[in-house]
Amino acid sequence: MGYGKELIIFFVFVAVISIILVFFYFSDNFFGDEETIPTCGDGTFYDKCSLDEPYYCVNGKLVEKSSVCGCPEGLVKSNDGCISELNQNPRTATLNYVLRGEEKSFNLVAYDDAERYFSELSRSITYEDGEIPFREDFKLKKINEEEQRHLLLPIVKQIQNLANDKDDQVRIAISVVQNIPWGISDKKVQFGNNQLDYSRYPYEVFYGSEGSCGEKSELLAFLLKELGFEVVIFYNQQENHESVGIKCASQETWHSSGYCFVETSGPSIITDNTLVYDNGVILSSQPDILLISSGLFLKEDLYEYEDSKELEGIRKRMATGKLNFYDEWKYNNLREKYGLDGVYNL
Repeated sequence: MGYGKELIIFFVFVAVISIILVFFYFSDNFFGDEETIPTCGDGTFYDKCSLDEPYYCVNGKLVEKSSVCGCPEGLVKSNDGCISELNQNPRTATLNYVLRGEEKSFNLVAYDDAERYFSELSRSITYEDGEIPFREDFKLKKINEEEQRHLLLPIVKQIQNLANDKDDQVRIAISVVQNIPWGISDKKVQFGNNQLDYSRYPYEVFYGSEGSCGEKSELLAFLLKELGFEVVIFYNQQENHESVGIKCASQETWHSSGYCFVETSGPSIITDNTLVYDNGVILSSQPDILLISSGLFLKEDLYEYEDSKELEGIRKRMATGKLNFYDEWKYNNLREKYGLDGVYNL
């Protein structure tokens, strides 16, 4: 009798397992796995026009095709592209970046006439009586300049062609800007009765392959905005320094702001806010947060978060002279992975 009960239990167990296996078999084969519709890096379906005219998605790459997709208002068709009077006197500009230890670059066309246009563009804003000027007004004026967008959009499209993964697009954009040499302009502008340091538009930073921390931060903010991310600019008044923040799911947001810190002066790791700048300065003040755009956020499991913490620990041990063999190996590994040079400017 005891054996009979055991057999019944055994057959019931086998029946339950069989039902489960049959369910999973039919769920995969009858219902089928959800098919992913192939898209280009900006989400455009294959053989369709992008929302950004005149780009068209062909076999995973965004190409200019104004004959099919048309041109934005104010631009005219030319060899399947869209141009304005600023697209004159072209030259080649090279942008460098590092992705997971691989040094790469791509070439784009820059225009002398466009650079001249932005160099002569007013930096001032007129306010009505009682209106209060804010720092972000001047940032948005430069980042959202209408003529500039179609001139810088090829950088965005090139990045989207290099990677479909949104976080890799962010990595490339950050590295591109970080690898533009740091430098300040020797020009001055008249502002009322005072002369102020000349502040370049993002296009001028791209064209001239040089920019200050604030100018490079504006270029990066433009690129990340166009890639669809929520972006802020951090301004540390005490240190007179600007950097970028990206909305992120990490617990390691800067000053509990909800945004991950990104240095733009030179190569660094996302969330690495313990950098030592020229003359031994460390950012210690509470930054002003200037909202540039709303949108996507970085995922919670990015490898940069852990790498940044590890580098911070290595720096602390380095300061006390207690580096071991593993620390040295890991430090060199991180330097190669991110193309770090360790030089930052305020």
